[in-house]
Amino acid sequence: MPEQTRIERSFRGISERLAIRYLTNLEGERIDEDTVVGEGWTATLSAEQVDVGPTLSLTEVTVVFEGEDDHLESLVEEFARKAMRAGG
Repeated sequence: MPEQTRIERSFRGISERLAIRYLTNLEGERIDEDTVVGEGWTATLSAEQVDVGPTLSLTEVTVVFEGEDDHLESLVEEFARKAMRAGG
């Protein structure tokens, strides 16, 4: 049985809706409001507003990736590339 891993990453400047779209484009299926499941992995999302200066705030989306080691590392890298192009 493959080793299970948990990776938590936060991304600023993208919406939860866009993050879900990226995950479904990476062969995941949305199963509820903030969970996407793919072959060998699950991603759970949450979002909050964070202050980045005295007058500026951004959305920060946190994604908790859980799953098999052999699927997770490449999934997180692909998702991060997409998120960094969209966000900050």
